[in-house]
Amino acid sequence: MPEWINIVIRSVVALVYLFILTKLIGKRQIRQLTYIEYIVGITIGSIAAFMATDMDGPMYHSLIAMTIFALSPVLAEWLSLKSKAIRNVVEGQATILIKDGKILEDNLKKERLTTEDLMEHLRMKNVFRVADVEFALMETSGEVSVLLKSQHRPVTPQDLDLPVAQAEEPQAVIMDGNIMDESLANLGLNRNWVRMELQKAGVALENVFLGQVDRAGQLYLDLYDDKIKVAPSQELKLTYALLKKCQADLEMFALSTKNKQTKQVYEKDAEHLQRVIDRMKPLLTQ
Repeated sequence: MPEWINIVIRSVVALVYLFILTKLIGKRQIRQLTYIEYIVGITIGSIAAFMATDMDGPMYHSLIAMTIFALSPVLAEWLSLKSKAIRNVVEGQATILIKDGKILEDNLKKERLTTEDLMEHLRMKNVFRVADVEFALMETSGEVSVLLKSQHRPVTPQDLDLPVAQAEEPQAVIMDGNIMDESLANLGLNRNWVRMELQKAGVALENVFLGQVDRAGQLYLDLYDDKIKVAPSQELKLTYALLKKCQADLEMFALSTKNKQTKQVYEKDAEHLQRVIDRMKPLLTQ
């Protein structure tokens, strides 16, 4: 057998076996690798490269070595699940960098971070003043988590006691010009609804790259031709405006009538409709 064919065979076998071992180790991202997984990744890559080019040694020797190295992080992960002490050794522990707005210089030295490194990590979290930070720590993955002081955190609807609709994942109902029946079924819709919405927007199905439906039933369309812009639907806003008009009409009727019983009915209906509008506003005005 020519030598180059032997190299091709060895390389393909090494690549396939590496893929199998990688699936065995898990799906962690590169930045989330533990120390052992990082070492194993480098080592089995070196063994695979050696296996592909070493014409003298038998192939199974390299496969055995790769298997042993690949199984070591699996064993370490299993032991980590059983023991907190082993988990601290294998995966490490988070290090506090800032506490109560004060930089802990000793911990910076422990993680071999300079002041510039710390400031870079803070800027990546959109924080530019150390004085604004209540708490910051370096995770075992190398990421820095930052908690701002309460007066510097963004205001949330909960802080203002505002009702907000629960967020739900939009469903893709059109992909590459094809209707996704399973997504439509999850939403309780059908193909006729999609065609009707496309007709309203004046868009042909084959021209749609992606179509998504949110929890409010609004269809978002992204077309192949980026120069064509699809006007957003105004149905929800029109519905909200109509409800507000009806509520205002009820209040006006209550003021204009002289019949006390009728006035009470109109006032009660106006109050009830206002409560409905308040609950529906997050959905109708998004």
